[in-house]
Amino acid sequence: MENIKIAIRDFNLHFGSKHVLKNINIEFPANKIVALIGPSGCGKSTLLRSLNRMHDLSPDARLEGDILLEDLHLLHPRTDVVAIRRKVGMVFQRPNPFPKSIYENVAYGLRLTGTHNEADIRARVESCLQQSYIWEETKDELQKSALQLSGGQQQRLCIARAIAVEPEVILLDEPCSALDPISTAKIEDLLLELKNRYTIVIVTHNMQQAQRVADFTAFMYLGEVIEYGPTDQIFNHPQQMLTRNYVEGHFG
Repeated sequence: MENIKIAIRDFNLHFGSKHVLKNINIEFPANKIVALIGPSGCGKSTLLRSLNRMHDLSPDARLEGDILLEDLHLLHPRTDVVAIRRKVGMVFQRPNPFPKSIYENVAYGLRLTGTHNEADIRARVESCLQQSYIWEETKDELQKSALQLSGGQQQRLCIARAIAVEPEVILLDEPCSALDPISTAKIEDLLLELKNRYTIVIVTHNMQQAQRVADFTAFMYLGEVIEYGPTDQIFNHPQQMLTRNYVEGHFG
C-alpha cells in the first residue's frame, strides 16, 4: 500500500493481567475507508480507541509497541494528547451531541482551539454542516438545541463536529448501530464523500456495511488481526479458514 497514514507496529495492549490486543501489525492508507470486523469482544473498538489515546483514561492499561500517524509517534509519552485528538477525530456508537445549539456544537471545538473571529467560525460551521449533508435540514434553525434533532441527524452533526477542527483521521465506532436504514444510508453516503479529504477507520458489526463502504477490511478475532486486505478479497476470497467461516456466518 502506498501513502500510509497510520502504521501500527508490534502493538500490544494489556488491561491489568489481561492481554487484550496481541502483536498488531497493520497499516491504514490515506484517503481510504478501513473497516474493522469480527465478533463481539474481539478487540475492534479497543484497537480503534488506541488510535487517539483514549486508553489513557484507564489506569490499568499498558500499551507496548508503536502507532505512527505519518511521522508522529502517538504512544510516545511526550506526544501531546490534545494535539493527537485534533488530528484524530472520533464518532461514537450512540450520537452524543452537546446540550447546546446546533451551531454551537460545531463552533465549540473551533473556539477551544483558538478561533475567535466570528465570521470565520460561521463560515466553518456552514462548511462542516454542508460536508456532513445536514446543512439543508438545519440552516434555518441553527440556534435550536441539537438534542431536538433525530438520531440520524444527531450522528451527522457529531461528524460535522468532528471535522470542524480539520482532523486528518476520523474514527467511527459502530456509528450506525442505533440508526434506522434510511439514516444509515445517509451516513454511508457521507463517509464515501468524506474519504476524499480524510482517512477513515470504522468498526462495524454489519458486514454488508463493510462491503458497501470499506476499501480495506481487517478481520479480528480474540485480540488479533487474523486477515487484512482489500474488502473484496476478505469477503469473496479469504485466505484464512477462520475469516471464511466468519464472513459466511458460521459464527459471530
